[in-house]
Amino acid sequence: MPATFIKTPFISQHALDACDENAMLNAMLAFELALAEVQEASGALPSGASQNMRRQLENATFNVADIAAGIASGGNVAIPFVKRGRALLADDLKRYWHQGATSQDVVDSALMLLLKPRLASLDRWLQRCRSAALVLMESHAQTPMVGRTLMQQALPITFGVKVSHWAIGLEQSRRRLRALELPVQFGGAVGVHSGWDNLGLEWMDTLAARLGLAAPVLPWHTDRYPIHALGTALDAVAGAAEKIALDVSLLTQTEVGEVAEPSAPGMGESSSMPHKRNPVRSAMIRSAARQVHGHTSVLINAAAQPLERGLGEWHAEWAPLMESVLLVEGALEQVAVLLEGLEVYPANMWRNLAATGGGIMAEPVARLLAPTLGTDKAKAVSAEAAETARLEARAYAEVLINHPNVQGVIEVGALRDACNPALYLGSSEKQVQRAQAWLVSE
Repeated sequence: MPATFIKTPFISQHALDACDENAMLNAMLAFELALAEVQEASGALPSGASQNMRRQLENATFNVADIAAGIASGGNVAIPFVKRGRALLADDLKRYWHQGATSQDVVDSALMLLLKPRLASLDRWLQRCRSAALVLMESHAQTPMVGRTLMQQALPITFGVKVSHWAIGLEQSRRRLRALELPVQFGGAVGVHSGWDNLGLEWMDTLAARLGLAAPVLPWHTDRYPIHALGTALDAVAGAAEKIALDVSLLTQTEVGEVAEPSAPGMGESSSMPHKRNPVRSAMIRSAARQVHGHTSVLINAAAQPLERGLGEWHAEWAPLMESVLLVEGALEQVAVLLEGLEVYPANMWRNLAATGGGIMAEPVARLLAPTLGTDKAKAVSAEAAETARLEARAYAEVLINHPNVQGVIEVGALRDACNPALYLGSSEKQVQRAQAWLVSE
């Protein structure tokens, strides 16, 4: 598969480099060496054995191609890795290598070790996005724009409140992600530390502390809540990022023109139409998010695993879990740049508010007319005037002022105020303030 062309452009390159095959081998080795140290501390290994293992293996060669070739016969990378590690050890240490562990202990714990710095990186990117959003919220707390429902003009809002919703979506997912625990996996062949009795749980807890991972209540070989929780939390981040990209891409349409993605040499260019400035960052964010959504479905459907070891379900988790993290990080890199450099055009927002001749204000006009004309007639008059304003390209306020059912009945100044979008923003500004307070609350 030409991954460099069709997959890696949507993935964080830094994250990809940090999660390559050698990183996985190093994580598996870290698990095995930490396990040996924990076991030696409890007297299960001779004094000095774990350090001798470390000296013999830390700079040893684990050939990626050879390890990969060995996966087919055992179904996971731990089996050829453990074989190679044992072969590299002196004869007096071989029996202590991988003692009490099983392949799933190695793979699951190694994945948690790989993911830990990635989650920290996601948190940093999300905080950067939050900072950029706060700047936009402050700048545009009172900037009126069209609020749209079912893709049609509805009533006025402010751009600041729109950004507030973007920021809250990202921050909610950040706090959810940050609350997750990445647990060590250590249970042995069937998850009960066979042959080691109560030492197994002690080793599990100490191993977790040594590796900087969480200590689970019990080994979780077929209790896949940690993966389910992580996968769905990543999907929530992807969804929040995708929401921003979708809104931005719609607002950048030529006929709308209310915002534009940050300009950069060659960014958004077309291969055939020189005049175009495509919302490429939004497209990349949405592509990454769509892939994450697909991966999440795999993780969710692998949550129920048989008996004491998954039969394909466990194996199916690896690629979608790792790719989801890399894709989300890649998406957030784009979101941060997008929010930090977003070009906002308030004049175009005002232009679009007037696109219907002011008919967008039919609802507040009906409210103004209702006490005098009655609810049904007020709605009919406001709607009729809006349609006339649209068809005749006249200002909505002027059509109303001259309407026979309104003329001389409603004070002209009140009527003009009811047609002013800037005076009908509801709680928009207060919502921005409320969102700002929540976003900086932790």
